[in-house]
Amino acid sequence: MATVTHRLAVDRAESLDPHDLAALCEATNAAIMEGGGFGWVEAQSRAALERHFRGALLVPERELFIARLDGEVVGSAQLVRPPRNNEAQAFSATLTHAFIAPYARGHGLARLLVRRLEERAAAQGVRVLNLDVRATQESAITLFEGLGYTRWGTHPAYARVNGQTVSGFFYYRLLEAPRGRSTEAVLGPIE
Repeated sequence: MATVTHRLAVDRAESLDPHDLAALCEATNAAIMEGGGFGWVEAQSRAALERHFRGALLVPERELFIARLDGEVVGSAQLVRPPRNNEAQAFSATLTHAFIAPYARGHGLARLLVRRLEERAAAQGVRVLNLDVRATQESAITLFEGLGYTRWGTHPAYARVNGQTVSGFFYYRLLEAPRGRSTEAVLGPIE
């Protein structure tokens, strides 16, 4: 039996053509229905999802990353930097809205998506990348912990899903900028 090799790609999106936007909306609803809809718990209309992703592209502090399997959009993640007036947290950013559609999992694309986002963040001088996730999203938790994210807290009433209160976990990961001083030299020791 021949092994199928898939093409994996992750790119930072500056725009979305109609085909990619349609595929992204389909992948998003597939992830929502499977329980990983980054806040949504019910499938959304195509118009609502299009507004969401077009809006994400307009926010200066937000970058959209698109994951592709064999050329087709199957997931995304967003890198969110603090607003310019938040100088105290300018060294940090948040990884949010990360997902891969259930039909595209198992190829290492989620790991690649997170690593590309981390590379971009580090290149911009981000030293700490934060994220949060529902306690029920076990595959995401396994991924982030496997990539070296440190769980620093639990929120017992993080979300409501299907009439149930769900806990959430908060994580961070220290990043090293490609040039300049080390993160420890910039931030001091982190315990």
